[in-house]
Amino acid sequence: MDYLSLLAYGDTGWGDEIARGVIVTVSLALATLPFGLLLGLGLALAKRGEDPGLRLSADIYTTLFRGLPELLTLFLVYYGGQNLLNAATGALGLGQWTLSSFVSGMVALGLVFAAYSSEVFLSAFRAIPDGQWEGAKALGLPHRRILWLVILPQLLRISLPGLSNVWLNLLKDTALVSVIGLADIMRETGVAARVTREPFFFFGFACVLYLVLTLVSAVGLRRLELWTKRGEVAR
Repeated sequence: MDYLSLLAYGDTGWGDEIARGVIVTVSLALATLPFGLLLGLGLALAKRGEDPGLRLSADIYTTLFRGLPELLTLFLVYYGGQNLLNAATGALGLGQWTLSSFVSGMVALGLVFAAYSSEVFLSAFRAIPDGQWEGAKALGLPHRRILWLVILPQLLRISLPGLSNVWLNLLKDTALVSVIGLADIMRETGVAARVTREPFFFFGFACVLYLVLTLVSAVGLRRLELWTKRGEVAR
């Protein structure tokens, strides 16, 4: 068997389908990232807040989505979200809307990502000395500007190693969306494996693709970490 011909482009191979799967996988991970980061930061702020109701709600959220398997969360969002969307659009007289596999995967993975990233942010908040807040208040800065100008830059530097691990987990978890029909790496290589009856080759190639994405991410995250520590290096 000429395995290289199986990865050719066009009608003779599966290269173009797998390439599209890589694009879908990377697009899903990148689309999920800002949603999960913002929600995770909001959860961390809620846990640090003075409102006991918000703190309890944030704790329940993180316990729930860290305890549920990611695949189960995906099914709940894909099927349950579709029912909720149909109920909402039906009540408004807007007809039936379809929740796409991409959006369902982004929401489900984003909910899980937020649960883990909130704990990373919370630990980073605790690592910032209280004197940073007190010094900024002494300068007359309002709370929002203190958070934006003083706390968040330090928060990024401290939380980046933990967020890097959460990002790598997110990148791997994108393989789950193949079960709801999204044409990612796993689905495209799975189809190729069934058609050609070469499962070891194509699933092995999928392993290589995920490892390449992980290595590229690791290099990029390392460069970002060095950039956030550029002041320390200068000293």
